[in-house]
Amino acid sequence: HYLFIVVAAVNSTLLTINAGDYIFYTDWAWTSYTVFSISQTLMLIVGATYYLTFTGVPGTATYYALIMTVYTWIAKAAWFSLGYPYDFIVTPVWLPSAMLLDLVYWATKKNKHSLILFGGVLVGMSLPLFNMVNLITVADPLETAFKYPRPTLPPYMTPIEPQVGKFYNSPVALGAGAGAVLGCTFAALGCKLNTW
Repeated sequence: HYLFIVVAAVNSTLLTINAGDYIFYTDWAWTSYTVFSISQTLMLIVGATYYLTFTGVPGTATYYALIMTVYTWIAKAAWFSLGYPYDFIVTPVWLPSAMLLDLVYWATKKNKHSLILFGGVLVGMSLPLFNMVNLITVADPLETAFKYPRPTLPPYMTPIEPQVGKFYNSPVALGAGAGAVLGCTFAALGCKLNTW
């Protein structure tokens, strides 16, 4: 069980390590932001829920998020020292969402069904919002794009101009909506993993 927790934390770190890379895809920035937000939400919630229900102690979800944060800081520092063009500002966006998960588990007296439903929705809706802090603190996308020019995109990758006013034009709203639905599913998976 403890080995699984370590593996899940490492994998979640690997998934989140590129979470700032949407700054390089300036044409696709918002689309990438939404995808990265959802992937972070799911990796956080499955591991945190697993750890939380495994120990049965409110607070362990936040501890799991702290592990993710420290792993990511170490990995980002390694990349940064190798000259990777990313401003070394990595905000611990997973911690407040994990705190909400712990709060639900504690407030509902360790009710797993409430944890899945309420915790899943809260994490799914909150993380894209907190991840916006990450977007605000990174370097200006255009400045980065000019400093580190990319090769010309192939035709099938050429961006389509977004239709203003459509729902997907709001990356936080789309990430929060999808995250709230998928968060419950992955919270259930985290609980189910304890029945091995």
